[in-house]
Amino acid sequence: DYFFPGTGDVKDVGVKSGKYYSVNVPLRDGINDESYSRIFAPVMQKVMEVYQPSALVVQCGADSLSGDRLGCFNLSARGHADCVKFMLAYNLPTLVLGGGGYTVRNVARCWTLETAVVLNEELSDELPYNDYYGYYGPDFSLHVTPNLTMENLNTRQYLESVKQQVFEHLKMLQGAPGIQMDQVPYDVETASPEESADVRPTSEGSQHQAELYD
Repeated sequence: DYFFPGTGDVKDVGVKSGKYYSVNVPLRDGINDESYSRIFAPVMQKVMEVYQPSALVVQCGADSLSGDRLGCFNLSARGHADCVKFMLAYNLPTLVLGGGGYTVRNVARCWTLETAVVLNEELSDELPYNDYYGYYGPDFSLHVTPNLTMENLNTRQYLESVKQQVFEHLKMLQGAPGIQMDQVPYDVETASPEESADVRPTSEGSQHQAELYD
């Protein structure tokens, strides 16, 4: 409830003309891969169905990983990457970004794995030796494993309640959001350049010989 910036309630759906254009899915401490997938997949399927985007921006904040210095979730790197894989399956133009994450060695692991997902490559779990190899001990592996003793406060009933509230909000949108298309402006590359006010116009008359030198 107090995590910066203090927003993100399921009722935060936008205001005025932007009402219902925002979707928030508040989750409780300790959520693991199984619970996260249970809420992520159906919500994003419904979002894609309602919004019908022509492109995606996926921000891969890593503070939801287990062991993050500020975060309170319990995701593995593979569970985190599965969300990226899920969105890429829509085969839309997609911009994949980083984001938060405060245990640096785990952020590096996560984004390495997700870069491999984007490129459809398989990586070995064993890290190659490098200048920063010592930071990744004692296991020296690519994957971030969850904390098996951390309590998951996200019950099935809670996740189902949040999902249904999100679905109800999405029903309030009449058709996919969009913007009005305007005529494309003239091609700036072929347009005549405007004269700068800082450039003194040159005279086509004769010049004094001294003006040709610094």
